[in-house]
This record gives sequence, C-alpha cells and structure tokens, in this order.
Amino acid sequence: GTKRNVAKVLVYLINTKEATSRAIERGIDLRQPEVSLAIKYMAGQGWVTSDEIPSAKKGRPNKKYALAIPVKDIMASIEKNTRDEANQQLALVKKMKNYI
Repeated sequence: GTKRNVAKVLVYLINTKEATSRAIERGIDLRQPEVSLAIKYMAGQGWVTSDEIPSAKKGRPNKKYALAIPVKDIMASIEKNTRDEANQQLALVKKMKNYI
C-alpha cells in the first residue's frame, strides 16, 4: 500500500537501524533524488528522524536517518492509509452506480 522506493528505504532502515542518505543510495541501488523523496515522505509521516553529521571537509553536513517509531506502528499506519483509500474508491463506485 505504499510506494516502492518508500518501501525499499523503510526495509533498509529496519535492517540497519540508522544510515546516511549515501549509504541508503548504495544499499538499495536508488539515486539521490529518489532517496530524498522517500525520506521526505517518511519524515512527513513521522516515521524517521534525522541528525546532521558535520562534514570532514568543507561543504554540507551529511544527514543520518533512523526510524522514529516502532515498525509495528509504521505498518499499522500503512494499513490504515490503504484501508482509507480503498473505502474512498468504493464510495466513488457506489456514487457512480446511483447515477446509472
């Protein structure tokens, strides 16, 4: 019930506890923008936290990501969202039947 890239990042973080975006990219063979979008979605859901790691050289600091809530709570959230979407679709189908 979730996007493939989000699912990949989620499974990766479940197995590694915490990782940088670079490690995630390499670990699941995604490009940086794909990882960034998946992390942004997950952060918006409250599933991940991030900490900045100062860079050894000049430039931007790296970010380290970890799951913010237990996996069972994340799965419950995914299940609820999927159920809600299915109910919305069924409601639209019923509405269409009334017009026919």
